[in-house]
Amino acid sequence: MARRGFTLLEVCAVCAVVLTLATLAWPPLHGQLDRAGRAEAIEALTRLQVAQEQHREMFGRYAAELGTFGLTPLTSTGRYELVLTLTGAESYRASAAVRDEGRQRGDRRCPALTLEVVRGFVSSGPDGRCWNR
Repeated sequence: MARRGFTLLEVCAVCAVVLTLATLAWPPLHGQLDRAGRAEAIEALTRLQVAQEQHREMFGRYAAELGTFGLTPLTSTGRYELVLTLTGAESYRASAAVRDEGRQRGDRRCPALTLEVVRGFVSSGPDGRCWNR
């Protein structure tokens, strides 16, 4: 009579293959998740920039507070905290920093994204890779 099923050796071999594949796949997947999470910060900073330019067009100056535009200090899912600082009469700096809670806190490459506008010229930081460029 023939036996049906798997031997312990076959089960261990399959588990070893699955663990090896998972080990190889985890770092790229983790990087993709970090980049996807950054999209929230990029969207919030871009929305802030558009609102600032509209405000400047209407009032001749940039706004000093996020509340002027109905924005809160936290992004939509709360992964990032927004900070707006006027740095001169025609300039401001906005940043989106990863909060200590949540999934995004593991993003070591880009813990904070910045947007600086001086006389209409925009620079973003820390580098283009953080802005998914």
